[in-house]
Amino acid sequence: MYYFGTYEDRAKNFDWSISEKELEYKAGDVLNIGWYCSDRICKMGKGDKPALLWENQAGKEKRYTYHDVRRASNTIGAFLRGLGIKDGDRVCLFMDKVPELYIGFLGVLKIGAIAQPLFSAFGDESLFIRLNDAQTKAIITQRKHAPKVRKILDKLPALEHLIIIDHDPARPLGPREVAFSLDGAAPVETLDIFPTKAEMPSVLHYTSGTTGQPKGVKHVHYSLIGQYLTARWVLDIHDDDIYWCTADPGWVTGTSYGIIAPWALGATQVVLDSGFSAEAWYRFAEKMKVTVWYSAPTAIRSLMKAGDEIVKKFNLSSLRHLASVGEPLNPEAVIWSERVFGLPFHDTYWQTETGAIMLTNFPGMKIKPGSMGRPFPGITATVLDPKTYEPITEPGRVGLIAFQPGWPSMMRTYWNNEHTYKAKFKNGWYLSGDRARIDKDGYFWFTGRDDDIINTGGHLVSPFEVESALLEHQAVAESAVVAKPDEVNMEVVKAFVTLKPGFTPSPDLELEIMNFIRKKLSPLAMPQEIEYVDSLPKTRSGKIMRRVLHAKEWGEEIGDLSTLEND
Repeated sequence: MYYFGTYEDRAKNFDWSISEKELEYKAGDVLNIGWYCSDRICKMGKGDKPALLWENQAGKEKRYTYHDVRRASNTIGAFLRGLGIKDGDRVCLFMDKVPELYIGFLGVLKIGAIAQPLFSAFGDESLFIRLNDAQTKAIITQRKHAPKVRKILDKLPALEHLIIIDHDPARPLGPREVAFSLDGAAPVETLDIFPTKAEMPSVLHYTSGTTGQPKGVKHVHYSLIGQYLTARWVLDIHDDDIYWCTADPGWVTGTSYGIIAPWALGATQVVLDSGFSAEAWYRFAEKMKVTVWYSAPTAIRSLMKAGDEIVKKFNLSSLRHLASVGEPLNPEAVIWSERVFGLPFHDTYWQTETGAIMLTNFPGMKIKPGSMGRPFPGITATVLDPKTYEPITEPGRVGLIAFQPGWPSMMRTYWNNEHTYKAKFKNGWYLSGDRARIDKDGYFWFTGRDDDIINTGGHLVSPFEVESALLEHQAVAESAVVAKPDEVNMEVVKAFVTLKPGFTPSPDLELEIMNFIRKKLSPLAMPQEIEYVDSLPKTRSGKIMRRVLHAKEWGEEIGDLSTLEND
C-alpha cells in the first residue's frame, strides 16, 4: 500500500489549501473541472498516458490517452456550443457506460453548461420527472434509449435538442433530433473554455428518491478540491495505478470518483460496460491488472454469493487497495474480502449531497469490520441528539449523523427547492438523515436511516445490525429488516432474506437461522418473522429500498418508485 502517512499525520493541521496548492489553484482563478481533468493533465506532460481503457459485454475495446480525452471533450463541447448551448444550460447525459458518457461529461463542463447525468435504465416517467424539474435544454443519448425521450418530448418544451450519438443514417431524424458521432466528427484541437469560477454550478445530480420525489442536488466547480484530495488520500490513487470504479455515472459515485477524481489525478481508469457477473468482473480485473478497486456493498455481497472457489480461477495479484461505498458494508464482507483477496474492503460514507467522502477507513488505519471509520481530515462530524440537535458526547449512544458545513464539495442547494435544502440544516449542522453511534476511538457505526429505526416496546432496534447478523449465516445471501405492526409492542422486527444457491426455504432452516442469530442479538432485536423472497427491492444504484417492504407491511402508499431496479 502506498498511502500518504497515518490518519493522525494527515488530520494534524489540515487545511483544504493542500488540495488547492497541488492543483495550482488560487482563490478567484478560473476553475473548470473539464479543463482540470484533461487539458491540465496534458500540460503536465502526460498527454500520451492512457486515461480510459473501455470494454463492453461483447469484448469490444476502446483506449483513450489524455490527449484523446482532451480533443474529444473539446469536440463535444464545440458541437454543443454550435447548437446554442450556453453557460448555465442543463445538458442531460443519458447513456450506457460508453466512452461518450465520460468524455461528454467533461465537454459539457468545458462550455460552462451544467451536466445532468441520468441512469440509462430509467423509464420515460422517471426521465420526465427529472428533465422537467431541471428544464433541461439538451439530452445526449443512444438510439436504443431515444424512444423513451421521444415518448415525453411533447411534454418538455424546454428540451430543444435530442442528440443521438449512434444514429442510424437510414432512419430519418425526428423533431428536435440531431445526430452526432464522436468517431466521425472532426477533432477539435483547441476550445475556448468557459471561465467558470469556483461557485458556478457544475453538476446536477438527482437523488435516488428513497423518500419522496427525487431532488436535484446542485454542485459547483469547487467540488473538485474535495474530490481530488479524498481520492488521493482515501482511495490511495497513484500515478502508476489502474483504477476501477464500478459505479455508473448516473449516480454521484460514478461522477465524483468515476470521472472527476481519477482524471484530475491523471490516473488510468478502466470501465466495463456490462451487466454484473462475478466471472466477468474477475476476468476484467485480471485482464486490466486493476490495482485500486472502488465498488458497492451490493456488488460485494453478490461476489460473496458466487463463492470462494471462482476467485481461485483468476490472477488478482495486481489488487492492492479495495474500497466500498453506497450503503454500509457488513462486517462479514470485510472478513470475506480479507480471506479471498488478502485485502479488506475499506468502507467509506458520503452522500449525493456531500459530493465527496466524509467518513472513511483511511489507508493504514486499523479497520473495525462494520464501521464506517473516522471523519476525513478537514471534516467535522458528530452525532446529534434527535430532540435537541446538540452533539452527543458519551460513546456508544445513537444519534443523527451530522457535519459542520463548509467542505468544498457540499451541495449548494436543491434545484428549485431551497425550502427543503434549508431544512437539512439544524443548529449549525448539516443533517445526513442517517443514524450512527461513535465508539471511544472515534469510529462511526451506522445503525440505520433516521426513518428506518424500529421502535419495539420503546426499545430502538437498528435494521442494519439485524441484517448484518443474518448475513453471517451460511445460507443467507441478502437481507432487509423492517418494522411489522404488533398489537402489544406497536411494532416488531421482520426480516426478508434471499438464499444462496443450494439452500431451500423451510421451517427447519428458519429455526436454524433464528438460533444462529439469537447468539448475536438482544431478544428485542430478534425477528419475529422471516420471509423468504427471490429478490429484494433496490434502487438502480443498488441500495435496498426498505421503505417498499415497510409500506407493504403497513398497508401504506409506496410512493415514488422511479428509481426501483425492476420498476
